Amino acid sequence: MDTLLSLIHTVTMFVAVFTVLVFVHEWGHYIIARLNGVRVDVFSIGFGPEIWGRTDKAGTRWKVSWIPLGGYVKFFGDANAASVPADSRVHMSPEERAVAFPYKAAWQRFSIVLAGPLANFIFAIVVLAGFFIFVGQPYTPAEVGQVLPDSAAERAGFEEGDRIVEIDGTSINRFLDMQQIISLSPDEDLNIVVERDGQEVTLLATPDRVEMTDNFGQTHDIGRLGISRATEDYVKRGPLSALWYATVETGNIVKLSLKFVGQIIEGKRSGEDLGGPIRIAKYSGDTAKEGLPALIWFAAMLSINLGFVNLLPIPLLDGGHLVYYSWEMIAGKPLSARVQEFGFRIGLAVVLTIMLFVTWNDLMYLDIFKF
Repeated sequence: MDTLLSLIHTVTMFVAVFTVLVFVHEWGHYIIARLNGVRVDVFSIGFGPEIWGRTDKAGTRWKVSWIPLGGYVKFFGDANAASVPADSRVHMSPEERAVAFPYKAAWQRFSIVLAGPLANFIFAIVVLAGFFIFVGQPYTPAEVGQVLPDSAAERAGFEEGDRIVEIDGTSINRFLDMQQIISLSPDEDLNIVVERDGQEVTLLATPDRVEMTDNFGQTHDIGRLGISRATEDYVKRGPLSALWYATVETGNIVKLSLKFVGQIIEGKRSGEDLGGPIRIAKYSGDTAKEGLPALIWFAAMLSINLGFVNLLPIPLLDGGHLVYYSWEMIAGKPLSARVQEFGFRIGLAVVLTIMLFVTWNDLMYLDIFKF
């Protein structure tokens, strides 16, 4: 019985969090499309058969569908939700062309597509800003409390009281900033600038590769420098400074995500670290048990990653469309229909392969095949 209740709780939290983030993403597409005079045929949360729906005065069908693993906005003039132009668009009347997505200028289509991921980033910034105002921002000065013996920090020459200023050109303000970079840099040579006795000293450090088990029981290979810090504290921010720090935090997460993907492509990190809907659902349920602040923080992080993933230059995703429209703006003409169709097929194959891969990772992570 407890297992069933836990499963229901996990699924409920996942659907609730993911639905909010999908709505935010699709709302970004929708609102910029309407501002550019594009008619929207469908605004759907979920895929598959419709559970509930209504049609508004503008002709948009707002609906909720059975499969809660995403959503879409279908624009007038497109053959499907992937914004593939309909073959019949050449037969449109002048009035229909005026509200059809394919007939809008390339920069308008670019802005409409970009608005989805941007909406996720803006949502995360607003959520984090609220968190920093009412709960506080995790803050610990980037100072060395203690250098652990036989550690990478000891070999590099760190001393107690050093304040970390910069790592490979990236400014460091908090211990967490340093920790995020170090954890993604096992066995990598890093130039670390520290302030010592009023002077800046540059140290070359190579974080050790260690295996870490997170709060959800998953193991990761991370980098470890071997220094201790003071007890973490929370600093409450004013509205303007909270927005600034939330924007910086969002930018840092995006940069770390880029580095993470780059390490997988280069073979420096195992693809097993990639997770899909099953693992996200488990994280949603586990995080919700830790309280509302933890769930809010998790939703913000997931929103950032949703925006980031959609910007990857893969046809079928928003990033792939942005590549097409960028080419059109630079070359003065769109890519041929044949090239775009080929790109969409490649994109579909890539997306399906990634989904199968991360689902396999999730099942292995949950020990589904262990007997």
